[in-house]
Amino acid sequence: MTPSPVTRLTAQAYTIPTDRPEADGTIAWRATTLVVVEIDALGKTGIGYTYAHANAAALIAGVLADEVRQHDLHDIGRINLAMQRAVRNIGRPGSAACAISAVDAALWDLKAKVFDVPLVALLGAQRESVPVYGSGGFTSYDLDTLACQLRGWIEQDGCQWVKMKVGSQPADDPGRVEAARRAIGDAGLFVDANGAYALKEAQRLAALFDAQGVQWFEEPVSSDDRRGLAALRAVLPPAMSLAAGEYAYTADDFRALLETHAVDVLQADASRCCGISGFLQADALCDAWHRPLSAHCAPALHLHPACAARRVQHIEWFHDHARIEAMLFDGAPRLKRGRIAPDLTRPGCGLVLRRADAQRYAVM
Repeated sequence: MTPSPVTRLTAQAYTIPTDRPEADGTIAWRATTLVVVEIDALGKTGIGYTYAHANAAALIAGVLADEVRQHDLHDIGRINLAMQRAVRNIGRPGSAACAISAVDAALWDLKAKVFDVPLVALLGAQRESVPVYGSGGFTSYDLDTLACQLRGWIEQDGCQWVKMKVGSQPADDPGRVEAARRAIGDAGLFVDANGAYALKEAQRLAALFDAQGVQWFEEPVSSDDRRGLAALRAVLPPAMSLAAGEYAYTADDFRALLETHAVDVLQADASRCCGISGFLQADALCDAWHRPLSAHCAPALHLHPACAARRVQHIEWFHDHARIEAMLFDGAPRLKRGRIAPDLTRPGCGLVLRRADAQRYAVM
């Protein structure tokens, strides 16, 4: 066997407190955990990450690192498949898929750096920049905080659309959506229930949301209930799209959403769906099904692959993740007129971990 060129492969978890309590339709949280992978090889350092439980770091440093060292580092597809097979008896969905995602992203970053090109150039650009939608509007926010945040993305950052959370208190949701509409004027308004509603409840609320010009209804019912999503999609108002896919971990998960006609817009998360490789598989499926693709959260991670994907419509500028990426990475993208663009002067994904800033949040 050819000796592995890997001289270091590490995974470190960092838990960062939120700037204020956050909640959606099903859970509440006060901190977010980022798991960062660094791979040293061929004189370069590849970086990747996921938002997951800290236990993903141990899986990366053990089982997944062993797989990486057995293959040519340029053969990313082969390594990705080997990692998925290695976690078969551990359970691929969830933490394992997130761990694979972080390693896969680090390998793509490393390969681009070895060739001294931006990652988007290695993948092949379809566009120079990607629009984003501001995303937050947590159910833990009072109406003033909600309005201020959403209005800021429209007026200060030039976003065309914003998204808010619904579902914690369904009786309050029509009033919260109405307050959001007042705050943003004619801009695009999205709502995300995180699977909190029952089918009939989601159908009733969709009619009320339509009266406020809501264009996007995300996970109105659980994404595990593909028949329920399809049934609701069939009766949604014509101007309202149904979106889901953030909890898809494999190409089969994406295929199932498309084949059951459960979505108008497919979402994919490169920090969960087995990495940039999985994200590009989702894009290929969307291309075959003539469906738009939206990148879920982690805007810095998605920027380069989203610029290379055929069907990408936008990236979610999730408040929690955009804040963390700006705090901890040099090269994190900045909003300009509602869009983000890769820095083509920086090789790879363009990110460098500010280790001193991150260390205070390290999970020991």
